[in-house]
Amino acid sequence: MENAEVVAMLGEIADLLELTDENPFKVRAYRRAAQVVDTLPVPVAELVRKGELAGLPGVGTHTAERITQFVGAGTCDELERLRGKVPSGVMELLRIESVGPKTAALVWKQLGITSVDALEEAALSGRLSELPRMGAKRSEAIASAVTRHRSRKGRVPLHRALPYAEDLVDRLRAIPGVKQAMAAGSLRRRKETVGDLDLLVSSTNPERVVAAFPKLPGVATLLAQGPTKSTVRLRVGLQVDLRVLHPESFGAALHYFTGSKAHNIAVRTRALHRGLKVNEYGVFDAKGRRIAGEREEDVFRAVGLPWIPPELREGLGELEAAEAGRLPELIEEEDLRGDLHVHSEASSDASSSLLELASAARGFGRSYLAITDHSRSRPLGLDDARLWEHLHTIRWMDQELRGRPHLLAGIEVDILPNGSLDLGDEVLSELDCVVASVHSRFNMSSEEMTERIVRALRTGLVHVLGHPSGRLIGSRDPYPYDLERVLEVAREQGVALEVNAQPERLDLTDQACRLAKQAGVKLVISSDSHNAQHLENLRYGVWVARRGWLEAGDVLNTLPLSELRRRFRRPRRAPSWSHEAPGTSP
Repeated sequence: MENAEVVAMLGEIADLLELTDENPFKVRAYRRAAQVVDTLPVPVAELVRKGELAGLPGVGTHTAERITQFVGAGTCDELERLRGKVPSGVMELLRIESVGPKTAALVWKQLGITSVDALEEAALSGRLSELPRMGAKRSEAIASAVTRHRSRKGRVPLHRALPYAEDLVDRLRAIPGVKQAMAAGSLRRRKETVGDLDLLVSSTNPERVVAAFPKLPGVATLLAQGPTKSTVRLRVGLQVDLRVLHPESFGAALHYFTGSKAHNIAVRTRALHRGLKVNEYGVFDAKGRRIAGEREEDVFRAVGLPWIPPELREGLGELEAAEAGRLPELIEEEDLRGDLHVHSEASSDASSSLLELASAARGFGRSYLAITDHSRSRPLGLDDARLWEHLHTIRWMDQELRGRPHLLAGIEVDILPNGSLDLGDEVLSELDCVVASVHSRFNMSSEEMTERIVRALRTGLVHVLGHPSGRLIGSRDPYPYDLERVLEVAREQGVALEVNAQPERLDLTDQACRLAKQAGVKLVISSDSHNAQHLENLRYGVWVARRGWLEAGDVLNTLPLSELRRRFRRPRRAPSWSHEAPGTSP
């Protein structure tokens, strides 16, 4: 039983409870438990076996009983009870952007809509707009969201697919006779979503590998099998294609099945001009003799190129850059010295104390951490007075930690619809790191949203523009705004743009990273952590940055703290805080 399956079960129970108008406190409890399980560093089944589940914060006795039952039987009584009350098609409505449980319940109970097709028909025919709080504009937005939902169907976010790929690769490597095993495809290129998983194995005994593959844990169905190939479907729904290669062809196959299609076409075309043929079995000369194939580096060398990192293989100029010796020296996770967007328990949607965050950051090798809790416009966020007190606490804790790591006092301040910031200039000017983000009114026009962001950047108080497009992968599209205009003002004001490493966000995108670099705008890669385990998510942001051709010098949190402070320095009044133990706000 995978953690992701338990998370899905808890989320489904919460949705079903909301759809059937049951106790809202129960809804929140299940959603909270899902968040906890989603960030566990160990398998939840192991905690069930040890009887340690109920000791987790946010997991009560009843919820622990449901999880234990689910781990043992693949379902639980509460889930089956609720499923019996809601048509199955209603649950798919929740996957459509802007359709939450309240809207799904409304269209189901008022119009009898129990499928995506029926929802689309009602939106296009005008029936939807007749419902309370709906209207023509909302109906039109839902019809557009249905179209986007269909285009995304079948894609899995990278962070969901990666653990399954890594586990299967580890198990394949343990099969006797296997020399190498790797994941290829869009997962190896670190695209934000993947379709099927492509796994490659090097072995002189393909029959043994192909026979063992469908028996691996997590496999639900064998879909197809041949002498060197096998296709299965996992319990979680992912399709996995396995190919077993002779060692002399493994490098060529790794290159071929990593892709992308555009990159492969460019390499094959280059090979043809040199009288060579490149395919998944090797590189061959005009007489059909294999001249390369065992190693991926040899494939590139055969066509006169250095090895190109997988993240760049999108047919976007990487061959030309490689030939000219202009490939970037891509940023590595080890280059990051700190994290500049982290929430503590002072934010209502976060759960870790300053000490817990500092301890986890130290374990990940971070030398500084900016504590950037929510401002007052967010539910239970900090107002000016509470932020003064919080700033004082962070300063005191920073002194206690003695640089292991350094804690920076910050805020994630809301950019209000008129472009002003959600807190006063006086307290904002005292902070080490001000991340400004849009969290509301996503339906503004491109012109309005652009002006909103530009006005915020021009306050002279902002260091970082947080998750700049507001998107949530698979559930909320980016809001419209003029990125080029924002980049122009960011460069003028010395504001960095954030690569938000939350796996559900990955915002900026790789393309926007590349545009920012070309515009001379610096970036930061931040975890947007809401508990200590989330600090590990920086790697997802690094992968986005690598796909965006970023080097360490393009990213500010690769700098030592003294240099970062210099870059972030803003005019401010004399500090009014002290290093005494926290107690009162200034």
